[in-house]
Amino acid sequence: MFIRKFVLAAALAAAGTGATIPASAQTAQPATMAAPGNTLLSISASGESIRAPDLAVFNAGVTTQGTTAAAALTDNARAMTQVIAALKRAGIAERDIQTSNISVNPLYGDQNRAGSQSQAPQIVGYQASNNLTVRHHDIRNFGSVIDALAAAGANQINGPSFQLDDDAAALREARLDALKQARERADFYAQATGLRVVRILSISEGGGGFNGPMPMFARTDAVKSTPIQPGEVQSGVTLSVIYELAPR
Repeated sequence: MFIRKFVLAAALAAAGTGATIPASAQTAQPATMAAPGNTLLSISASGESIRAPDLAVFNAGVTTQGTTAAAALTDNARAMTQVIAALKRAGIAERDIQTSNISVNPLYGDQNRAGSQSQAPQIVGYQASNNLTVRHHDIRNFGSVIDALAAAGANQINGPSFQLDDDAAALREARLDALKQARERADFYAQATGLRVVRILSISEGGGGFNGPMPMFARTDAVKSTPIQPGEVQSGVTLSVIYELAPR
């Protein structure tokens, strides 16, 4: 299934004056120059490919509190060890589990109490956080992985971002779609102005990427398997193509 979207910008510009150049003085035309008397046509077209995702990237972590920074970190390390073990039991490879952030921050007492405005903030404890970025390849059982993480002690879960593990084929498909869109419009403009398409003078690419549903959730009291809808992801590219047009 393809969804084709395009943004079209066409500019017609006369190239050359049509003056005759002696054969002895003629030189090779640069690749982006039209022959004398011909016309340049610039078109921007976007192509897309839509596929079911096969990769879910999400964040999981543990936040703990303690009366000292060391106590908060110790409790955090204990809980995070259990979370990592749960990920591995779920079949996630170690290379797909990466620490993304560790922090320890002081917790301050209530400064809004009467008479406390003039006092310096008082540290009443510390908060430690450890977060992982996880790549999960078997998205069919993604919900059960989330439940296992919550049961193991993860109290921060964010994501997922559904993606394609290898987007090369999808991008090739999108490029072909963009080229087809560009050529159809080049033929249209050429016919409408009494010209014909001679050749492509240049192609430049930009604007690739993915777009898809990115549900956000944070669940720590799972009873049933968390429902997940992966939907579809779009791979897209935008091409700028310059054509040379000549009289019929």
